[in-house]
Amino acid sequence: MRHRSVLPLLLAGLVLLAFLAFGGTGFLGQLTEDTTPEGTSSAVPAPSAAPGTSASPGQVNPSGLPEVRESALPAEGRRVLELIRAGGPYRYSQDGQPFGNFERILPRRDRGYYREYTVPTPGESDRGARRIVAGADGEKYYTDDHYESFKYIAEGS
Repeated sequence: MRHRSVLPLLLAGLVLLAFLAFGGTGFLGQLTEDTTPEGTSSAVPAPSAAPGTSASPGQVNPSGLPEVRESALPAEGRRVLELIRAGGPYRYSQDGQPFGNFERILPRRDRGYYREYTVPTPGESDRGARRIVAGADGEKYYTDDHYESFKYIAEGS
């Protein structure tokens, strides 16, 4: 008899665990956030800019990641930056969709803070591995290896 009363509790626990694990920045997101001994977040605040707009030239790199000058990006990357600044139109339906930052390479932010955009790769039959990820405060990052590494884009240079 005892196993029958435990089964519903076990199932409810599994459902709750799945909800928390896939529910974005809920309870589990708070547990994984780095904190200082005083309990405050250790995330570096990003400079302010209107969402969807470009970061101002000379913006401080909020990530500590290596930087790449805008002028050093491939031509396709520079075109995608122009499209992001103009608000589109984008080539792929996935462009402008939320980027989950599951790799945790970029600074931790609330779910939906980052958006991803495809940087086309000549000769590729699919979207390829190159992306620009834009933060709501205007900072942008480039990856050419499908999120294995990122570089902060120093815009205007």
